[in-house]
Amino acid sequence: MPVPRRSSTLRSSRFTGRGVGAAVACLACWCLFAAGCSVTASETSSSDVTGTGEPAPTTMRVATYNIRHGRGTDDVLDLERTARAIAALDADIVALQEVDEQVGRSGGVDEAATLGRALGMHHAFGSFMDYDGGRYGLAILSRWPIESATTWRLPTGNEPRVALAIDVDPPGIGPCTIVDVHFDWVKDDGFRFAQAEAVAERLATLDRPWILLGDFNDTPGTRTRLLLGGLGIEGRSPEDGSNTWPATAPTVDIDTIIAGPGDTWTGFGRRVGSETMASDHRPVTVELAPPRRP
Repeated sequence: MPVPRRSSTLRSSRFTGRGVGAAVACLACWCLFAAGCSVTASETSSSDVTGTGEPAPTTMRVATYNIRHGRGTDDVLDLERTARAIAALDADIVALQEVDEQVGRSGGVDEAATLGRALGMHHAFGSFMDYDGGRYGLAILSRWPIESATTWRLPTGNEPRVALAIDVDPPGIGPCTIVDVHFDWVKDDGFRFAQAEAVAERLATLDRPWILLGDFNDTPGTRTRLLLGGLGIEGRSPEDGSNTWPATAPTVDIDTIIAGPGDTWTGFGRRVGSETMASDHRPVTVELAPPRRP
């Protein structure tokens, strides 16, 4: 069951101290049998955080993190470490990239389900393709129940690609769509821009506020970032830099968060996490005020 969030002035410490230990203990037990289980977005609980007596949140914290299927910069596969890194973000919504579902290289574990269970969050998974006995793609973790989860098939590049879109209705925030992406990575941006155009077309059809986030594999000022950033508001770069890859000494800004449509959200800043070992990317978080609605 998702843990209720405290008010924005007193953020929950559920993942600090003993909370992290509990999450990791849960993950260790779950990993023993997770390879034989698969939880999808349609199977998540319908628990309602409004029944806790806690005040509705006045902001929503959203994060994006390319987790490299749990393999860190030390080349060690350690999903417990990944769970601790995600827990430290204390985010309400976390978009993940490079996620394995029952793939041989990661021990046959359903990573989205395992992380969701360990962190007490709902989850959804979107598959790019079959890989090494399982499936490889994207995931989203949510504090709140996931009303629906769909994959948008994007133009194929060097690998197949999808965007993963979920609908949630956070108390105090209202209905919104979260869209997770991981675009093509090669220097020639032809595939990448085609994928961005396909996402832009789908965003234009949405009838509610949306948040687009993920690994864009492109830097500020490129046509991919300009196209998608122009559809909404992209978080301001932090004063200490917005580079996210490689994690140990970041030199490029390729992971970002955009909220739209542009006249719906107030401005916000991005924060790049300090984690250097759990993945080859650093996570990015933003704090969003409730969107303006007609």
